[in-house]
Amino acid sequence: MTLDSTLNVFRAIGEETRLRIVALLIGGELTVSEITLILGQSQPRVSRHLKILADAGLAERHREGAWMFYRVAVGARENAALSAVLTAVEAMVAGGDRILARDIERFQQSRETRAAQAAAYFEENAHEWGQLRRLHLPESDIESRIVDLAGKGNVDLLIDLGTGTGRMLELFAEKYKAGVGYDLSREMLAIARANLEKAAINHAQVRHGDLFSLPAEAETADIVLLHHVLHYLAEPGAAVREAARLLKPGGRLIISDFAPHDLEFLRDEHAHRRLGFSDEEVSEWCDASNLDLVKKETLSPSSGDKKKLTVKIWLCAAPAELRRLRSRTAA
Repeated sequence: MTLDSTLNVFRAIGEETRLRIVALLIGGELTVSEITLILGQSQPRVSRHLKILADAGLAERHREGAWMFYRVAVGARENAALSAVLTAVEAMVAGGDRILARDIERFQQSRETRAAQAAAYFEENAHEWGQLRRLHLPESDIESRIVDLAGKGNVDLLIDLGTGTGRMLELFAEKYKAGVGYDLSREMLAIARANLEKAAINHAQVRHGDLFSLPAEAETADIVLLHHVLHYLAEPGAAVREAARLLKPGGRLIISDFAPHDLEFLRDEHAHRRLGFSDEEVSEWCDASNLDLVKKETLSPSSGDKKKLTVKIWLCAAPAELRRLRSRTAA
C-alpha cells in the first residue's frame, strides 16, 4: 500500500459520520436506507460518506435490483492500514462509546424489526407455503438433486435450518437416525409438527430457534440444510457460519436458493430481502466459515417463464470431507 493510499484511509475514517458507518458495517451488511435511518441523516449525505469509504477500500458495495448493499470490504483485514482502522473502531465499540453504542442499538432494532416482519409473513402464509414454493420451480426437481448431493449411506444427525413446514425432515427421514429442524416462526413449527406426525416420523423433532444463535452443540451434525432460507435473512453469511459451527469434521452443508434475479415484487409481496445469490458470494461465505465449496448446480425453469426463478444448489464441506471427495475423484 502506498503512502498516498494509506493517508487516504486515515482521511476517510477521520470524520465522525464515516467512523460511525464503519462501526455499523463491522456489524453486518446494510442498505443505504438502513444506514440513513440509524444515523438520522439524509440519504445524499450518507451516500457521499459511503463513496469516500469505498474509495479508501474500507467498504464495498453491490447493487441488487433497486437496492444497494454495503459491507466491510472483503480482504480489508489483510491490509495493514485497513486492519488497524477496523481494529481501532472495534475497540471503540467494545469500550462503550456512547454515540457508537446508540448506533449499534438502533442497528439491532432494525434487525429485530426485519425479523419480525419476516416471521409475520411466514405465519400469515404458513398454510399456503407449499403453493407459494410451487410458484418458483417444481420442488420435486430440487429435492431430487438435494438428495443426490447428500450422498449415499445413513447419518447420525441431520439439522434443517429454517425448517418451515418440515419438508426436508420428511424427505431425508430414511437417511438419518435423528433429525432436528429449527425455525423462528411458531406457526410454521406447528405445521411442521403436524406434517411429521402425519408421516409417522418419530425420529425427528422441530424446535424454536434463531438461525444466528442456535441452542445446539458444535460439531454434532453430519448434514446441515439451508433450503430456500437465505434470501429472507439480513445476514445470510452469518447463517452459513452458524451452520458450519454445527458440522462435524467431514460434515456437509447443502444450500439451495435462487440465482440472482430482478423480480422486485418478491420483496414487497413475499418478504424476500435478497434477490438471489451468486457463486462468488457463496464461495466467500464458505471461505469465511472454513468450509470448502465442493459443488454447485444450476436448475433453470424449462418453460422460460421470466416469473420462474432459477435455483442454485451448493454443496459445502468441512475440510475432512473435501479431502475424502478429492481422494475419491483422484481414484
